[in-house]
Amino acid sequence: MTDTLSPDPQGPDPLDRSPMERLAPEARPLMEAMTAFFPDLGGTVTDAAEARRVLAAAPKAPLPVTEVREVTDRLIPGPAGAPELPVRIYRPFGEGPHPTVVFLHGGGWVLCGIDTHDGTARGICREGGAVVVSVEYRLAPEARFPEPAEDAYAALCWAAEHVGELGGAPEALVMAGDSAGGNLAAAATLMARDRGGPLPAAQVLVYPATDLSGETDSHRRNSEGLFLTRTAMRWYAEQYVPPGTDLAHPYLSPLCADLTGMPPAHVVTAGCDPLCDEGRAYAAKLRACGVAVSEAHYPGMFHGFFGLAEALPDAAEAQRGVGKAVAETLPGRKNGGEDGVSGG
Repeated sequence: MTDTLSPDPQGPDPLDRSPMERLAPEARPLMEAMTAFFPDLGGTVTDAAEARRVLAAAPKAPLPVTEVREVTDRLIPGPAGAPELPVRIYRPFGEGPHPTVVFLHGGGWVLCGIDTHDGTARGICREGGAVVVSVEYRLAPEARFPEPAEDAYAALCWAAEHVGELGGAPEALVMAGDSAGGNLAAAATLMARDRGGPLPAAQVLVYPATDLSGETDSHRRNSEGLFLTRTAMRWYAEQYVPPGTDLAHPYLSPLCADLTGMPPAHVVTAGCDPLCDEGRAYAAKLRACGVAVSEAHYPGMFHGFFGLAEALPDAAEAQRGVGKAVAETLPGRKNGGEDGVSGG
């Protein structure tokens, strides 16, 4: 895991252009297709149950299934007094021990699950040569903060205790997630540091939500027309955050935490994403706190692109970068060379 960001081969994000002008041409039809079938959150759709019905009725993308060695569904213990957690365990080809990744799916803490993110989990399993434990944490508004974050921490503790049974190396346990899942992965890692729990070897965060205030420049410049909207982010936060909760709570907005003593991180961001700036700011703050960080930034990509590796070259590159960060947690697998990663 490296500790600086290499120069972007395409230069800085062209922020003087409109969002649709900044979006890569090959990404536009995919983004528009996803938007067409996604619920209009905070607009015509304000009920979580209705949003889930709309999403469930959307046609499935005709993408090939990434083959892995084995996929198993099971239940693991949740936090004390809480229900068991469904998990889906993906095992890679090849001889172990392997890295073990605890993966938290995105969906604004309200939507999605292990089925919607099956392709993403398979991609991480393949690219990282890793066992992936994909977690079906409780969703808001039925389960509000901090319950989903506590579910994520419980899954981390279970994976650490059972890493040998899973075929993993104890030194190569990784906490990972995308979007709201990236938020939960960071929160669970903070909990592990604060509580003396099993601190992972690395955290891998794909366009993570790290600042629920929603006041960054990217929230304003990417507010509409790019799949994830600023209105939707506000609606998600209303579902997840109990009234009166301080948005600066470190397990809610990890960017507000003291990040000293956190494990190395790999952070993926997209230039046409409301969450872009807070993801990059989180990486910068980790680095300022002495934590090794590598970043992969894709100026022409939108929120949600990471799961489209079979259709978008940038997504395939991003998944390979995540796989490299995961694989390098194995003893003897760290590589030298250029610091950081930057995508195009």
